[in-house]
Amino acid sequence: MSAFTTSPTDNHEPAVIEQLSTLDRFLPVWILAAMAAGLGLGALIPRLNHGLSSVQVNGTSLPIAIGLLLMMYPVLARVRYEEFGRLKAERGLLVSSLVLNWIIGPALMFALAWLLLPDQPAYRTGLIIVGLARCIAMVLIWSELACADREATAVLVAINSVFQILAYSLLGYFYITLLPKWLGLRGQSFHIGLWPVARTVLIFLGIPLAAGYLTRRAGVRARGRDWYERTFLPRIGPIALYGLLFTIVLLFALQGHQITHHPLDVVRIAIPLLAYFAIMFTASFAWGIATGLGYERTATLAFTAASNNFELAIAVAIGVFGATSGEALAGVVGPLIEVPVLVGLVYVSLWTRRYFPTVARGQDQLSGDVTAQES
Repeated sequence: MSAFTTSPTDNHEPAVIEQLSTLDRFLPVWILAAMAAGLGLGALIPRLNHGLSSVQVNGTSLPIAIGLLLMMYPVLARVRYEEFGRLKAERGLLVSSLVLNWIIGPALMFALAWLLLPDQPAYRTGLIIVGLARCIAMVLIWSELACADREATAVLVAINSVFQILAYSLLGYFYITLLPKWLGLRGQSFHIGLWPVARTVLIFLGIPLAAGYLTRRAGVRARGRDWYERTFLPRIGPIALYGLLFTIVLLFALQGHQITHHPLDVVRIAIPLLAYFAIMFTASFAWGIATGLGYERTATLAFTAASNNFELAIAVAIGVFGATSGEALAGVVGPLIEVPVLVGLVYVSLWTRRYFPTVARGQDQLSGDVTAQES
């Protein structure tokens, strides 16, 4: 008998698209509409950049800074920080995730950016910034839809949230400044020090991270975890989308001339992103199979590695390079591409589930149940 036994699928499972909320289901539509609105606003108000720049926070106009903070806070209020206690039980998965997320992922995006955008240093740098930002929001949704290990996903998201505070600026300096010099690559260097990047991360990730942690701790303590996750989070969740769309409107209003005169630039930015998602997802799935993680944890590993935190990437690009920069444009294109691609990968993941060993899947689920009982 083959080790990979086909198991019956549940015909009563709703379609993946139907499980998404209306806001998430049509996210690419909302982003396209925000882009169009921004282009129109820029045409109507040619001196918009001057007005937005009159009041700044860390070199970022106050309205854009507000949009960035709004789109980060609900995301970080979702993170289950209390799941850190499960780290010992998830050691193998944790090591695999750290290698894929913080070594292979950034290196892959660096290679794709230099191979496919050798003549576009701003877009190339923007993509490298994206590759360093590990997903901490939508990955929870993708894992849920793919029937992955929900609690293991929560652990990895919590780790990535804190690790980004510690490592993002150092890795940014390494991949944008040091590594190109060591490899003898010509192009734009990172002409600013570590502190501007670290300061931007501390403001646009550190502040909402602290607010999200305190909100979750206070909410769960006062009303319980069920109320917090089923009532409170759905209420504040849309704020992240509104902040994202508000930021996109302003960015495209400021970038209107560049976009309308170079429309194919968006396509060029999209190509390495598509390659990145496909390669990371496939490599992570193969890693999970090779290490015997079982379907649930393999899916968790794959979606955690293949997703990116575009909110943080956009915030860093704007805070360091400016709202009118090519780096910021590369960050904005990210969520437009990621949502439909990751929805497709959910279907791929569910299709592969039937080929996983039935016993391994049962053991995987049993292991999760035992861990939950022990905690």
